[in-house]
Amino acid sequence: MKEQNQILTEKFAIYCGDCVSVMKQLPPEIVDLSLYSPPFKTKSGGLYQYSSDPQDISNSIDSKEFDGHYEFVIKELHRLTKPGRMTAVHCMDTPTGNSGNDGLLDFPGDVIRLHEKNGWRFTHRYFIWKEPLTVRNRTMMKSLAHKQCCEDSTRCSMANADQLLIFRRSGENAVPVKHPTGLEHYAGEEQMPNDILHLKNMIGDQKKNRFSHWIWRRYADAFWDDIRIDEVLPHREAKENDDERHCHPLQLDVIERACVLWSNPGELVFTPFMGVGSEVFGAIVNRRKGMGIELKKAYFDQAAENLKLAKEYKIEQDLIEQ
Repeated sequence: MKEQNQILTEKFAIYCGDCVSVMKQLPPEIVDLSLYSPPFKTKSGGLYQYSSDPQDISNSIDSKEFDGHYEFVIKELHRLTKPGRMTAVHCMDTPTGNSGNDGLLDFPGDVIRLHEKNGWRFTHRYFIWKEPLTVRNRTMMKSLAHKQCCEDSTRCSMANADQLLIFRRSGENAVPVKHPTGLEHYAGEEQMPNDILHLKNMIGDQKKNRFSHWIWRRYADAFWDDIRIDEVLPHREAKENDDERHCHPLQLDVIERACVLWSNPGELVFTPFMGVGSEVFGAIVNRRKGMGIELKKAYFDQAAENLKLAKEYKIEQDLIEQ
């Protein structure tokens, strides 16, 4: 491919360029799972502008133009995805004003309607809890301050939960995603009970596998309040002056859960908005193959550096489990 840059290995392929242009060059039905965070939308276009590139969807002048650009991505993802397989979209309700309490745009609802329009079926919605003070300190929103509660709580807002929307591509899935010995690893911050640890990788009747059942009860919950919010890839070096406030990669716990639930080892996990490489990294450490596209060179370069850490990260996690 004639992109700005690309790195191809046995475990991953990453491209620096416009995601729609790159996707159009890929053959159909090669992706087993896609997972990503699109730029977030407001009524006036992108919530944040990640670059000045005219191909950057975050530079849309209004909501209608944003949807038009994003729909190209959704259509291409449908073409690239194998029948019956899933795409997972990380998003949230977005503010309609600057103060944090002027109202919210149902961005997840728009994402759902655009997918249903283009051959996807909406199947799951997960909410990812965020601690209010942490959000306040990161965004400096006055409406999240305790002082605002004391002065006039009608002008307060809340720490909006992230959402993970799951869609199934039209058609029948030819290769089931199986777990013959149950779920093998818990990605979260809770402490597992000691009396079930010996059942990990249990062979036989999975109704008796309390290790896997314990994990499944958390993964099947619509509210993921056990995600390690700061378990993310390095990203500070990729920040530039125009994006200091909003470069925050997707948590590795979320990525691991998606990879394990909706893909098999060895299958291809794809992200059209790669950022600093979190989804590709998560695919590799969970024994999948990763493919990602990123328009912004600073993010692409940081992703390339982060992917060098995948082997060491996996070794560290194995040692922790032992």
